Amino acid sequence: MNYKIKEIPKDERPRERLIKEGVAKLSNEELIAIILKTGTINNSVKNISLEVLKMCKTIDNLKNMTVPMLKRIKGIGNVKAIELVASIELGRRIFLTKSNSNNRRLCNPKDIWEDTKYLFFGKKQEYFYCLYFNNKQDLIERKLLFMGTINKSIVHPREVFKEAYLLSASNIVCIHNHPSGDVTPSKEDLHFTNNLVEIGRMQGIPIIDHIIVSDNSYYSFYENKDIFTL
Repeated sequence: MNYKIKEIPKDERPRERLIKEGVAKLSNEELIAIILKTGTINNSVKNISLEVLKMCKTIDNLKNMTVPMLKRIKGIGNVKAIELVASIELGRRIFLTKSNSNNRRLCNPKDIWEDTKYLFFGKKQEYFYCLYFNNKQDLIERKLLFMGTINKSIVHPREVFKEAYLLSASNIVCIHNHPSGDVTPSKEDLHFTNNLVEIGRMQGIPIIDHIIVSDNSYYSFYENKDIFTL
């Protein structure tokens, strides 16, 4: 049935229950209803929330929802879709980012993976970032340079080093994901990294690592000594 929030007894409404009983007591449907705020004349926020969960099939798939996907649901327009996607992304970052993330000195591949894993979690295509550091190994900036298909990312070295010059970076760590979950470097990864390393040596801005990541693991060229033996 298409119950409207105002038809539910006040003490049983999601916002009132959150205040009275705590957020952990609310169902997934109620949490989504709070984010969406209101329904439409013909579709209550409660019903819209159920449609969101129906589209996801499992709550874990909510992290993969996009604005165009959500807008297929009657009663969800641009604003509601954007607010829901933003809330999901914020939750992802809080969950996956280390509590000491204000410390921007990232001294080893594991630290870098832990600090950046939220950028790649659940992604279905390749994302290529460069992390730019000063000579004390403090992170200056991280830049998303390219997005690719599920198995190919087109990256040009010019963009990698252009950003380094703009930021006055002393060295660079490249990081990209393998949506398949297999972090073993491909022949293309090896060839591309070799080219970047050589260009970095000539430019005086070394590539000190290239890290391939999945949701649960990573592969570091530096740790595996590939960065020096290519």
